[in-house]
This record gives sequence, structure tokens and C-alpha cells, in this order.
Amino acid sequence: MKEEREVILRDSYANPAPLGLFAFGMTTVLLNIHNAGFFELNSMILAMGIFYGGIAQVIAGIVEAKKNNTFGFTAFTSYGFFWLTFVGLLVLPKLGWAEPVSVTGLVAYLVMWGLFTFLLFLATLKQSVALQLVFGSLTLLFILLAVGDYTESAGIKMFAGYEGILCGGIAIYTAIAQVLNEVSGRVVLPLGPVKK
Repeated sequence: MKEEREVILRDSYANPAPLGLFAFGMTTVLLNIHNAGFFELNSMILAMGIFYGGIAQVIAGIVEAKKNNTFGFTAFTSYGFFWLTFVGLLVLPKLGWAEPVSVTGLVAYLVMWGLFTFLLFLATLKQSVALQLVFGSLTLLFILLAVGDYTESAGIKMFAGYEGILCGGIAIYTAIAQVLNEVSGRVVLPLGPVKK
């Protein structure tokens, strides 16, 4: 007769959310400092978009999948590939591999990402206030960027830049709050209550 044993699997993965939130937040702040008119679109933003906003978020998403977190997997992997596609929109025409995106095409791109973000925002209503603020402000950012490009309004684009700096800043806050709270074993920076 075979002896039955209970096997307990332990989650040995670190929390990938701070990595994903830092990667998203820092890249978003830097791009939107450009959108607000402080400096030109340059290699620093493109490199951040590929390596930190892009690849680091995809890695965070894959680890979220290992932790059985569907929301984290979907969000981080998707926004990681958002940054990679965004850089592709800028770089592929420069390499002669594709035609530049039209204004209509760019507006459609931003609207789809805004819709996607709004749908994820709905999922944050059962999560922390900090995450609700990240996804709510990101939804607004995509709307502002789409309207700014559609109307070709420099004022709306500049306002979107400032709103994007705020959005990225909230993501950075959420990331460091998770790190400090975990390291300290207590709430150092509040994330807001999680709704049941």
C-alpha cells in the first residue's frame, strides 16, 4: 500500500509589482516631461521605452503569471508591449521599414489603449486606492493624448504631459510604498484600503 503525502508548494517569487510599477512610472514621467515641452523626444526616452518600460514590465508580468495574478500578468505584460510598440511607431519609419503612422492611426492607437486601460481600471475597483489612481489617471492620459492629436492642440498635448507626470508619479509612489511596507513589515506609505 502506497503512503500518501501532502505536498505544499511555497511561492518563492518576490513581489514583481514594484518592478513593473517603477518601470511604468519612471518611463511615463520621462515621456511626459517631453510632452509638457521641457525637452525633445530623444534616445533616453526611446531607451527607457525599450528596456525599462518595455522589457522590465514584461518580465514583471511573467512573474505575476507564476504567482497566479491574472490582473498583474495582463497589466504589466500589456503595458510592457505598449512601450515596445510605441518605440516601434517612432523608430520603424526612421529605419525605412514602415510608413509613419498617420494622425488618424495614432488617435486610433491611443483610443484603443485608453479603452483597454479603462477596462483594467474597472478591475482595480476591488484593489487598493493607489492602483485605482494609477489606472484612472492613465485612462485620462490616453484620452487627453488622443484628443490632443485629433485636434492638433498644443495646449491639450502640454496639459496631457503634466497629467502624465502625475500618473507616473502615482505609479512610482505605489511601487515604493509596496517595497517599504514589505521591508518594514508595517504600513510606511499607505496604499488605501482594498475593497472586498
